[in-house]
Amino acid sequence: MTAPRRDPLRRAVPLLDVPWRRVAGAVTLGSLALGCAVGLAAVAAWLIARASQQPPVLVLSVAAVTVRAFGVGRGTLRYAERLVSHDVALRGVVSLRTTLYARLAAGRPEAVAALREGDLLARTGADADAVGDVVVRAFVPAGVAAAVSLVAVAIVGVLLPEAGLALLLLLLVVGVGAPWLADRAARETELRSVRARADMTAATLDVLGDDGSLAVSGALGPRLDDLRRADRELTAATDVGARTSATSEAIQTAATGVAVVVALLLGVPAVASGRLSPEDLAVVVLTPLAAFEGVGALPAAAVQLRRSRAAAARIMALLDDAAPDPGAPAPVAVTASNDGVALVADDLACGWPSRRAPAVSGLDLVVPVGGSLAVVGPSGVGKTTLLLTLAGLLAPAAGRLERHAEASWTAEDAHLFDTTVLENLRVARGDVTEAEARDVLAAVGLGAWLDALPSGLETVVGTGGDAVSGGERRRLLVARALVSRAPVLVVDEPAEHLDPAGADALVRMILGLTAHGRTVLLATHHRGALDAADVVLTLDDAHAPAP
Repeated sequence: MTAPRRDPLRRAVPLLDVPWRRVAGAVTLGSLALGCAVGLAAVAAWLIARASQQPPVLVLSVAAVTVRAFGVGRGTLRYAERLVSHDVALRGVVSLRTTLYARLAAGRPEAVAALREGDLLARTGADADAVGDVVVRAFVPAGVAAAVSLVAVAIVGVLLPEAGLALLLLLLVVGVGAPWLADRAARETELRSVRARADMTAATLDVLGDDGSLAVSGALGPRLDDLRRADRELTAATDVGARTSATSEAIQTAATGVAVVVALLLGVPAVASGRLSPEDLAVVVLTPLAAFEGVGALPAAAVQLRRSRAAAARIMALLDDAAPDPGAPAPVAVTASNDGVALVADDLACGWPSRRAPAVSGLDLVVPVGGSLAVVGPSGVGKTTLLLTLAGLLAPAAGRLERHAEASWTAEDAHLFDTTVLENLRVARGDVTEAEARDVLAAVGLGAWLDALPSGLETVVGTGGDAVSGGERRRLLVARALVSRAPVLVVDEPAEHLDPAGADALVRMILGLTAHGRTVLLATHHRGALDAADVVLTLDDAHAPAP
């Protein structure tokens, strides 16, 4: 599909569902915090200059208290601004990810399946964070810089108009020129580094998540070479923008010094002519030092804006690719049924849209509520494609499919999270109790295993389940499917990595769930327990169903 030619960041920001009133509140708090810094510099300059004249102490008391108030206010207001802005940003990222997951779930699965795991993780993880950061690190600093710059110019301009005008011009130079240079550097850097980061993430996941297959196949060395190459590319991309970024920083430092010198050149004659008091001269000279603190954050804001735009482009490209094709068959709707039928297929064809020929075609099937279907056949024959279609995750290539109950899908390579055994089960249902967890683990043959764990249900299974064996991993995934309340269970290869006796026992247990009113659809290589299935569908090498 062709993506609309719009700024991807403009398209992505609404997905953050940002409450702009709270953003305005964050800008106000940030402006007050930085305004305290400007006020602190101005009042402190006046206080030092006036104190040098040794007036009565009471003359200085108000200024001394004001200095303390500005000092306390700066830190307090800054903390409040961080609370508000980060709350907005974090809630925005949650909203973005929720929308992203919902659209991907409702969209074309082949768009997601075509991505490498690391690339998908980068888009839903780091890229989503980068889009959310645009609020805290770009919008808020820009608003604060504009507000505080106007306040500083007003303070200096009231005392000495020509100095105020000079300060305004220098602030514009820094506020526009330095961010422009920073954006230019970021553009060159991001164009090179965005792909390098994705390649590095993918290679890192492959290497860290290796179960030994890469080493056995001899592919571990090339993957490590890919990781080193991505790291070198990322480093080189960063170096490209370093010189321009340094130039933008130098502009800010130089402009601050020029502002002080100009204030002196304009202020000293004003003092000599009686237009400006010596105390006010100190204010005119030292206030710019704090004023440039606001615009000093703009180069980093420009870099963040560029980074967020690049991340938004990747996210919106994914959503555009995953958006349902208007010309494709409509997704299978779940409809209520009173005739005791869970699923009906009529001349059904299943396949991926990117492939010319369907994997399965001409399938007629009726599965009653509380019935079971076992799909068998050699690898690559289309068992997984068929189950994905029956589960409603892949639109039919042709024919008719009706489902009358919600289905729960458990893939062969489903993910185990780096958390406890109990929390991995709660992925399917968040209110699973410890007693329920123990019962379901015993049902899948993990009762003795659980008793032997050092922390029981609180034992962490490791990243991707690397702390458990292949067979234990499969049983855990089946247990997670069982705690789901979905009336239809669709399980792909539940008995992989198990010995024949264990595999048959597990498959028989899953098929036996029909006694409790659940409908079961599964694919398996193991034929020893197929007598427990109501219907056995064999897919041959011609990718056609056979009874």
